[in-house]
Amino acid sequence: MTNALRIGIAGLGTVGAGVLDILKAHGRLVEARAGMPVTVSGVSARSRNKNRGHDLSAVTWHDSPVALATSPAIDVFVELIGGDSGPAKDAVEAAIKAGKHVVTANKALLAHHGAALAKAAEKANVALNFEAAVAGGIPVIKTLREGLVGNAPRKLFGILNGTCNYILTKMGSEGRSFADVLKEAQALGYAEADPTFDVGGFDTAHKLAILASLAFGMEVNVKEIAIEGITGITLDDIRNASEMGYKIKLLGVAVRHEQGVEQRVHPTLVRKGSPLADTDGVFNAVVIKGDFVGDLMLEGRGAGSHPTASAVVADIVDIARGDRRPAFGVPSAAMKPFKSPPLKAHEGGFYVALQLRDKPGAVAAVAGILADEKISIESIVQRGRPVAEEVRDTAQFTLITHDTLEASIRKAIARIEKDGHVTGHPRVIRIERF
Repeated sequence: MTNALRIGIAGLGTVGAGVLDILKAHGRLVEARAGMPVTVSGVSARSRNKNRGHDLSAVTWHDSPVALATSPAIDVFVELIGGDSGPAKDAVEAAIKAGKHVVTANKALLAHHGAALAKAAEKANVALNFEAAVAGGIPVIKTLREGLVGNAPRKLFGILNGTCNYILTKMGSEGRSFADVLKEAQALGYAEADPTFDVGGFDTAHKLAILASLAFGMEVNVKEIAIEGITGITLDDIRNASEMGYKIKLLGVAVRHEQGVEQRVHPTLVRKGSPLADTDGVFNAVVIKGDFVGDLMLEGRGAGSHPTASAVVADIVDIARGDRRPAFGVPSAAMKPFKSPPLKAHEGGFYVALQLRDKPGAVAAVAGILADEKISIESIVQRGRPVAEEVRDTAQFTLITHDTLEASIRKAIARIEKDGHVTGHPRVIRIERF
């Protein structure tokens, strides 16, 4: 390494441009904190001609990110391309092999290949930093990897996708449908043209897999996460939950049990007035339950050009300082194999919305089935008959259960459907009592 830290940036989109903005605005401050100047020596992107608001004429351009990653003119390869394979993966692997430190914001790459990349980085004696991969500008990676080294967290959960949080917030505050708010989110740039990765829960799952690995010292495993997105959430669900004292949030939840680690992503009812319920709009929040430190909550902007770029620059400065830590908190050899607990591990309350046939004995039959499965009801709300002709002879019942096993509630719902007491499919949403 020379008397300056030379970085190469692959990907000059929103986050890449944000990194350039910070280095331009705070170059001297970054130099003072890093102990040396940080210079951009090379870049790679799809288009050379796009105006990115910065003069890059003195910077070496590489058409191939792999060529940039292996260039002798850089010390740190900053990967901001995205994707769990292809150019991003090839370039990161090439950089490590060439002895370059790596900074990445690529949660998909880490969720699918994090263990192998961490092992390769250790072997090459280079850093693999990824603060920007989870929760944007919130320093949750550093908190788990450094601040909580004296703790064995038993649970972590949080709002990890700003797009979903924005949609659910707007549905609740403005009484608008999922489809309507999604269109607005796309127009504002909060959601992609194909929003499946966000609203389907997959983005949250990638981030959860990374956090669970850091928290519990195990191999990253995104394939074992039970994933449910928000596309099935209706405006009625939002209103019903609100009347019962709850908000609906998409949460990623990881829990350490003696039998293994439970990982799940799903819509969740959280009590109004709680910190998570008050995290609205595009904001993210992560709660970590440590055994010695207690509960910690980190909240902030989970995406966007400058918040995410701020995390990238922090990782670069750590490298300049010579700060090296195992990528996932412990050496690769000490990472435990991932192990799932039994499927019945989740226990909690449930929100159940039923379009119940309006006939004598229907309510008693449903109550009887719930009692058979040892499920007790905490609260229940019945609405009047719908206006729509196709469901005119039904009534909407919404109930909140006391804590029960998920297997029990699923069995009860299957029996209710089979017995013909409802039209359509009942909607079931978990309740987390934090």
